[in-house]
Amino acid sequence: MKRFRKFAASLAVCFGAGAVGGLFTGTSVNSWYPRLIRPEFAPPNWVFAPVWNSLYLLMAVSLYFIWSSDGQKTKRLALLAFAFQLFLNMAWSAVFFGLRSPAGGFLVILILIAAILWNIFLFGRISRKSALLLLPYLCWVGFASYLNYGYWILNR
Repeated sequence: MKRFRKFAASLAVCFGAGAVGGLFTGTSVNSWYPRLIRPEFAPPNWVFAPVWNSLYLLMAVSLYFIWSSDGQKTKRLALLAFAFQLFLNMAWSAVFFGLRSPAGGFLVILILIAAILWNIFLFGRISRKSALLLLPYLCWVGFASYLNYGYWILNR
């Protein structure tokens, strides 16, 4: 039962972060965002929800594996790194959509990429599979940074 609660909490943390980010995107997607010039290779808007839901699931499983691991010395630091990158994930939505700032969003997303890399490194010291589960997230955020940069440059 304890493992189930940890897994449920991991899901709640990751999908909760997604929900917080969604609070900032909802209004903007219906008003400001559609008026922006879209960068080349920008996927249709319907792609984002299934991709992010898949990524939050992978992140939750990764978090669960680390949280359930035996007393590793780096476990606390790894969990803090996870929390920090998740905070930056939410902050990006707040800056890009909430503040309507592609330039600010680009700065946040660059810091987010560094935080994800650090998180993967720390998770990898505890569980290789947990680190590997974060690679799709890193790839998507890398692609999102390309899109963010394009929105910034095209809409100055």
